[in-house]
Amino acid sequence: MYTLAVQDHFMIAHSFRGEVFGPAQKLHGATYEVELAFRRAALDPDALVVDIGLATQVLRALLDGLDYRNLDEVPEFAGQNTTTEFLAREIYQRTVTAIGAGSLGPHAGGLDSVRVMLRESPRAWAAFEGPVG
Repeated sequence: MYTLAVQDHFMIAHSFRGEVFGPAQKLHGATYEVELAFRRAALDPDALVVDIGLATQVLRALLDGLDYRNLDEVPEFAGQNTTTEFLAREIYQRTVTAIGAGSLGPHAGGLDSVRVMLRESPRAWAAFEGPVG
């Protein structure tokens, strides 16, 4: 299996509901390092997993919708604890949508899977991986 990954970061504010979150129930900020990995069994006709330039642009565009936002105020996240795990899945879903829309080039439909890893700190991370298509 071939893998190509790109990285970026974004900053958000949010709060959580539930005693399990302790002090994180209060409004707080987070800066996430994001690794977006694309996987496929065979390279495309250009000998690529996916175009690295397009992958970098698509990741930045996806993160621009979250960057510097208070996620408690985003209507589509109403009532949702926007945990690191939840955000990893959300970025995965947005990436698969971008692939389907052709944003990653004509051969990106041949990708097998996408993995999103969000690092909260050098010692803590969460990821979500799923199929394309």
